[in-house]
Amino acid sequence: MSSGRLQGSRFERLGVGLPVCLAFFLVSCRVETPEQRGATQAGRPASISFDANTWRAPLDSEIPPDSLGAAIRRGRALFTNTTDSLPSYAPGAINCTNCHLDGGRHAESAPLTGAFVRYPKFLDRSGAVVGIADRINYCFTRSLAGNRLPDTSREMQDMISYLAWLSRGVPVGAGNALPGADGFPVLPHLEGNRQAGADVYAKYCVACHQADGSGTRNLHPTVPAVWGPKSFSVGASMTRPSKGASFIWHNMPLGAGKSLTHQQAYDVAAYISSQPRPDSPGKNRDWPNGGAPRDVPYATPGREAWNPPPRLLPRANPEKALVPAPRKAGRP
Repeated sequence: MSSGRLQGSRFERLGVGLPVCLAFFLVSCRVETPEQRGATQAGRPASISFDANTWRAPLDSEIPPDSLGAAIRRGRALFTNTTDSLPSYAPGAINCTNCHLDGGRHAESAPLTGAFVRYPKFLDRSGAVVGIADRINYCFTRSLAGNRLPDTSREMQDMISYLAWLSRGVPVGAGNALPGADGFPVLPHLEGNRQAGADVYAKYCVACHQADGSGTRNLHPTVPAVWGPKSFSVGASMTRPSKGASFIWHNMPLGAGKSLTHQQAYDVAAYISSQPRPDSPGKNRDWPNGGAPRDVPYATPGREAWNPPPRLLPRANPEKALVPAPRKAGRP
């Protein structure tokens, strides 16, 4: 019996036709191009079948009907109704989705899509590499002016499950290719005028956010407080006029975004940022290596605070409003 017939008999005994096995052999032994070989040697895949221009965030209707899906739904509910669901950790009048619109899918309001695969990452503000749980807690302690959520809590794991689901299909390392990966889109730099901003606020904002900035809780979606004891802290990104102006111009008034001029957006952002708001404990240690953006309203290493800075309101539990930088575990 010839060797070819013997090999064919072996393939047949395995229930596989010879042509299929030959095809498998050829695919398995394909020759890489120099570019592909270099990419593999560099520790990165030769190709990633991902197109940021055509990728879309999954819809709520696509959440799976299993235990993981239940965690995703709980996480979505926590992002949407943060203050009602976690009043001990988010005691103010502002929810995650007041800034991350459309459940974190809106490309022009600091989208959460792709966030899961961008962490761990180095944050200049912290001077350390932080993971996704710490990043969520920065939002709780700064943007919600609340308290640190335990990393091991079911609520934290549910929120992480939701973020992971929002990044479905985005490879690790590709999250920065999505629209909005840097947070709020950058507007041309302008100087805001607080008095002019007060006039813009009175004309376009006061009906929902109220004259005292306290927001409106009986609307759907709820309208967040933009200053005062239940608003975001001075350590939140939204207190920077460049960030606030971008969010305002792209999205406000709600449903009529891009109807203000860039100057009006900067003016009202400067006015809102100058109003009293909760302090941010530990803010003096932000940007420990220097290089804080010029519109950060408080003093950081190597630079002074605004003149005049906003009036800061004390926090009820300042020790719980800190997110410690990662430390070495050491010996037990």
